Amino acid sequence: VLDILSYPNSVLRAPTTEVTEFGTDLKKLIADMWQTMYMAKGAGLAAPQVGVPIRLFVRDWEGDRRVVINPEIIEAEGSEKRDEGCLSFPGIYEEVERPAKIRVRYLDEGGCLHDETVEGFTARVISHEADHLDGKLMIDHLSALKRAFLRKKMRRKERVAD
Repeated sequence: VLDILSYPNSVLRAPTTEVTEFGTDLKKLIADMWQTMYMAKGAGLAAPQVGVPIRLFVRDWEGDRRVVINPEIIEAEGSEKRDEGCLSFPGIYEEVERPAKIRVRYLDEGGCLHDETVEGFTARVISHEADHLDGKLMIDHLSALKRAFLRKKMRRKERVAD
C-alpha cells in the first residue's frame, strides 16, 4: 500500500508528464494504486496523490474499473453540484460543480486507445482525477472563503499528525 499525500503537500500541485513506457514498472505502480485506493475506500486515485508525477489514474465505480493514462477530456456538457470528497483531503466533503456528461480519450495499461462518453458520478470521478493530473484540486472549485477555511483546517490536521 502506498502513502497518499495530503494537502498542502506541494507534490499535489506539481506538473505531470505523459506516460510513454508501458512496462513492468508501470504495471507494479498500477497494482499498488488499486490496492491503495481500495484500502482507502476511494472511487479514484491519481498517481500524483501517491507522489508519482505522471498522467495516470485508476477509478472504480460500481464495478466499472478502469486504468486511465494520458486522459484528454474532449467534450463536457451540462453541470451538476454534488458533495465530493478526496483522498488527499481525508474526511472533508464539499459541494463541487462538475460537468454532468463528458467525452474522454485515454490509453489503458496496455497502451490501447479508448474514447468514451460517461455521465453522472463516473463523469465526476474522471473530471476530479483528471484535475489532479493538472495540479488542480477539489478546493480550487470552491469560493475563496471556503478555500481559506479548508486550508486552515488541513494545516491544523497536518500539525496534529506531526
